[in-house]
Amino acid sequence: MNPEQILFFVFGLLALVGAISVISFRHPIYSALALIVTFFAQAGLFVLLGAHFVAAAQVIVYAGAIMVLFLFVIMLLNLGRRDREGAPTGAKLKGIGIVLGILFAAEGIYIAVNARNGTAVASAQPAPEAVTTYGIGELLFSKYLLPFEVTSLILLAALIGVIVLVKREKPTDN
Repeated sequence: MNPEQILFFVFGLLALVGAISVISFRHPIYSALALIVTFFAQAGLFVLLGAHFVAAAQVIVYAGAIMVLFLFVIMLLNLGRRDREGAPTGAKLKGIGIVLGILFAAEGIYIAVNARNGTAVASAQPAPEAVTTYGIGELLFSKYLLPFEVTSLILLAALIGVIVLVKREKPTDN
């Protein structure tokens, strides 16, 4: 058995144990830490497959950014109930929902139209220009610029939502 096969089994076992630990721990922080272990084990498997960029993206995006988001949610769920005096009314939320629905429908139509032209759907074979990191960046900022920008706007909206939730005024005891 060569060292690559040994590492494959080690990373695979580590990913399996981490995944089982995510659902078996009772405390959500421990589950989040087990999920980080699973993400790192998957990144190790990607390195063994020669996909170094995917492994780096796995660690940066999932083990980094997504886990920070999960920990924010875990911390917010542990907050006590607060008064909702400053909360938006149902009419405001309905209006925001309608605007967002129209925007998402427009994005869906745009993607569907471009899918017919073959620009928004990945082909079965990777494009030769996307083999390098430079090629991925070139495609990301030319052909797939709209989905990239929409994703950044969605992340910005999520960040603003988290800030609004965290910055609530504490209720006064009278």
